[in-house]
Amino acid sequence: MRGCDYEIKLSKREEKELQRLLKSGASKARKLTRCRILLMSHEGYEQLEISNALTVTRNTIRNICHRYIAEGLESALNDKPRSGAPRIFEGKQRAKITALACTEAPDGRSQWSLRLLADKAVELCLVDDISHTQVAKILKKTK
Repeated sequence: MRGCDYEIKLSKREEKELQRLLKSGASKARKLTRCRILLMSHEGYEQLEISNALTVTRNTIRNICHRYIAEGLESALNDKPRSGAPRIFEGKQRAKITALACTEAPDGRSQWSLRLLADKAVELCLVDDISHTQVAKILKKTK
């Protein structure tokens, strides 16, 4: 079996573009691996040879080749956008929690703990409910 279930025939322009990406080394490793898969498939390497040389699965090779045939070079090299989960808290809520963390700690404490901040945010009706790990994520993003 060839590199792909499909015969990959890169144009001279595409081949030069892939070579340029590999030489620059400025792209993500995933993109560079995809370049190598397409170039090796174009050169007639077998799936097993590509899989062993690049330490990728045969399924990955098939997927990249299929995307190249069906959608073109850009689609084969780049990830499609991902929707991601919607934010749980609005910007104002995050800002208020961050501001709360900057205030003086409660009596008997030298500093705020994440659990204390979570409890106080609920007590002050900044949010309906929040865990200490969510507070940590909010504070981490604001540094």
